[in-house]
Amino acid sequence: MQTFLRMVEFLTLGLWLGADAFLSFVVAPGAFATLGNRDAAGMMVGFALGRLHIIGMALSVVFLLARLVRGQAFGGAAWFVTGFVALMVVLTAVSQFTVSRRMATLRAEMGSVQATPENDPRRVEFNGLHQRSVMFEGAVLLLGLSAMCLLVRETAVRP
Repeated sequence: MQTFLRMVEFLTLGLWLGADAFLSFVVAPGAFATLGNRDAAGMMVGFALGRLHIIGMALSVVFLLARLVRGQAFGGAAWFVTGFVALMVVLTAVSQFTVSRRMATLRAEMGSVQATPENDPRRVEFNGLHQRSVMFEGAVLLLGLSAMCLLVRETAVRP
């Protein structure tokens, strides 16, 4: 049972990290490079990001449950892995339910982000929220990589 639960931990965290990296380094740049219309690319990336957030939050619940059942949730250095994943969930939820939601509202108000002047207050707010979203995703990726490294170390140390 312990081996199965460890496999679930690695699988859920690996899926979340892989999806996040793929979106960040392949889908988003590819959408903006090939679609030609920044508004359409932004809508596509926003759609994919929303799905990634929901999937990530679901995977985190499975991860944390496996960790809890395995008895590795809070003991010693194991706390860091659990804490990093919990922080990933918090950042993802804030990004999804506040930042992304507000960006969608501003996008609808502007009609076209690309056609809205850079000094328009809505565009200024949108650009700031976009930067915050990128920072959240970067932090989630770094926390996830850190958690994975610690998870590997934990597995190597414990038979």
